[in-house]
Amino acid sequence: MKKQTEQTLKTEEGFELKFRSRDSSPVTIHIPADTLTSLEKIAAGRDMSVEALLKLYIGQSMRHDLAKLSADRVLEKTAQVLKQHIQSEEEISAILKEIRVETIS
Repeated sequence: MKKQTEQTLKTEEGFELKFRSRDSSPVTIHIPADTLTSLEKIAAGRDMSVEALLKLYIGQSMRHDLAKLSADRVLEKTAQVLKQHIQSEEEISAILKEIRVETIS
């Protein structure tokens, strides 16, 4: 495992970016050759390594999935609270549907 370190870089605009490396473990995956070729082209176009691009993709997807899990937990808890105060299942369903529609927009 790599040791944690913190690094500060300045952008061309003068903004400070702080990077904190975290403990990591190596992982081996098998990627189809044509997919790897596509990843290499995309990474080159973004001026980054394939490893960095894969980390970016994993991080974005993971944050998306974690946000959805969190939202689902909030809706479950909301349903539990509504059931304590409202007897009508139809009314509860309508409220939850409205929350879903409002949070997606």
